[in-house]
Parts: sequence; C-alpha cells; structure tokens
Amino acid sequence: MPRITSGFKRQGPEYRFGDQTDFHEIKHTFGFKTITIGSWVTPTEQRLGANLIYDALADLAQILQVPPFVIGLKGTLNFALGTGGQLGVQAHYNASTRTLALAKNAGAGALAHEWWHAFDHYICKHVFSHSSAHSFASSLWLQHPLSNNHPLNLQLAKFFKMILLSSKGDKPSQFFEHAKQLDSQYGLLYFSLPQELSARAFESCIAYNTSISNEYLVSGVKNSELQQLGGFPDLALNTVLSETIFDYFKALGIALHHHSG
Repeated sequence: MPRITSGFKRQGPEYRFGDQTDFHEIKHTFGFKTITIGSWVTPTEQRLGANLIYDALADLAQILQVPPFVIGLKGTLNFALGTGGQLGVQAHYNASTRTLALAKNAGAGALAHEWWHAFDHYICKHVFSHSSAHSFASSLWLQHPLSNNHPLNLQLAKFFKMILLSSKGDKPSQFFEHAKQLDSQYGLLYFSLPQELSARAFESCIAYNTSISNEYLVSGVKNSELQQLGGFPDLALNTVLSETIFDYFKALGIALHHHSG
C-alpha cells in the first residue's frame, strides 16, 4: 500500500471542511509557477495527495503567519509530485530548475525541509550581491557581508548566526560541531553544509511549534535517531531559533500585507 494513502497525524485548523481539492487549486492558492504530476501517480493517489499537500502547505503558511502565496515564492517555485525522483531520495529541491519535488510514496514529512531550501535559494539575491544562480543565503552568510541591511535581512542573519556560530560568535556552534561529527562518521560532506544545517533548524522549529502539527509537513525530528546524534538543534537553541525565524516571517507577512493592501 503506497505511503500516500496511509494516515498522517495532523492537528490544526480546517481549511477545506472535508472538500476535495486539486492541484489546480493548490497552484492558484499558493502561487506556484507550475505543478507537475508524474504519469504513474494514479487518480486516487492524486486526490489523496492533493488534500495532504494542500493542508500541509496551508499549515506552513499558518505557522509562519504569511499569506499563502508566499509559499510559491512570488510565482518562481515549481512543484512536482512523483516525477522521476531519485532512488532513496524522498524529496529534493533542485536549484537549477527551482523545483520542489516529492516522491510519490515517500515525500511525506520532508516538505518543510525542502521548502526551506527553496526559500533559502530564493532569498539569497535579496540579501547578497555576490549570489550566483545556485547560491543559498545560509551558505553565503559566513563568507560575505549583507549587501542590504534591511531589518528583515538582519533578522534572517541573526537566524544564520545562531545556527552556525557559538553564542559569543567566536567559534563554530555545537550544532555545527555535531554535524561535522556525523559527516566524519558517515564519510561525507552533507550534515555540516550551512544550507543543510539551516534546513534542519527550520524543520525543527516547525516540528516543535505548539500551534499545529502535521506529519506530512514535517516528521522524523522529535525523538529520532538523528536528533539523538545531535543532527538537530538542542531544545534550548531550538527555542531561540523558533522565536527568531517566526518573528522574521511574521514581519515579512505584515510587510507584504501592507504592500498589497
């Protein structure tokens, strides 16, 4: 039985009131540029998937207190379900095509993590003049000064600093050190990359928010093996990170609201 049909625990507001949604509505509501559905995703799976994805994205917008169209990153983000995919990869963000892709049967729980990658990539050019087409803001933060000291950018920089540096800012954070240990344990360079550290920090903030829980949006954080190995921020750090990043998005939401109002 494919994962897409199994029950995901969710606690949060009703958006659809039991109505069936579809990918056209998802594209329109969340402002995606395109949505592509793999040819082997059955009509039943499409219906189930659409409801799960709609609720997860609406939950994300609600947690962040931003208008739903922010999720589609001003019409620049493409979304794909069950198209190709890579073996063993449940979900991924492709910077060269600006596509957030979920595997048909295993993308669940990775949505918040992958959306952060998309956001981190999108926001880079608004924060750094040094950005290339494939740069992530989190990875440029250590190398370059902000080219735009807008209050929102300063708030985002605060988030990166807490993730990457110690409280005094004079050495790498414990979170980074744990990630480096994981990399050497597995013989790869992955966990300690700034864009991966920030994505895990973000999904951890989403997982520990008290207002809404949605296993399709984020799972595998709380009490996971990776958490026990220090792959996520500890609870004290998570608390200040949550405050920082939720304040950032709340301010962004207010700014956009005034701008469009």
